[in-house]
Amino acid sequence: MTSAPLSQNAEDYLKEIYKLESESGRATTTALAERVGVSAPSVTAMLKKLSGLGLVEHERYRGVRLTGAGTKAAVEVIRHHRLLEQYLAESLGMPIDEVHDEADRLEHALSEELEARIDESLGFPTHDPHGDPIPDAELNLRPTPLRRLDELAPGERATIRRVPDADGELLRYLAELALLPGETVALLESAPFGGPVTIEARGAEHAISRELAGKIGVA
Repeated sequence: MTSAPLSQNAEDYLKEIYKLESESGRATTTALAERVGVSAPSVTAMLKKLSGLGLVEHERYRGVRLTGAGTKAAVEVIRHHRLLEQYLAESLGMPIDEVHDEADRLEHALSEELEARIDESLGFPTHDPHGDPIPDAELNLRPTPLRRLDELAPGERATIRRVPDADGELLRYLAELALLPGETVALLESAPFGGPVTIEARGAEHAISRELAGKIGVA
């Protein structure tokens, strides 16, 4: 990895490449363009720069992969982001639907010294408010195996451990239904042919789409 500080834009690319690799095994130019919100040619130009810095390996038509140095840089940004989310939620009382965007703005400016102080002040947390694992100080990232809410059998109860983090409107909706990490839920009914699932949370019943239920991790 280059010793020169990376730009905010470069760090954003590395973070999204890491997430795409984790989700689907590889990051394509098209998927990356959608995540970052730019054109495919702009992605290609950035990937050439990152490749020149030894952070990614880019093959035309085969997508892009992080190198060891690129993975380290990406996980460092993810650590900053998730620690900040937890700090904003726990110490400052910021609503869960607001912490993601705020952490996006702050993650690139966080010094290693302040990162360590925040980590210690929070008691070295292992997960952020959305249930995503926080890499430790040695940048070890250990995802927790979870089931999807829609995979529960009718009558089965479980505790919510993870919800999507980037959609504020969705998070406000989940908060209204008491479908946030730490809440206990039961799947009451799963409609056939891909229909909605009916769940119970805090004594109230709600029908939610199977797609949404599939985005909620439980244990």
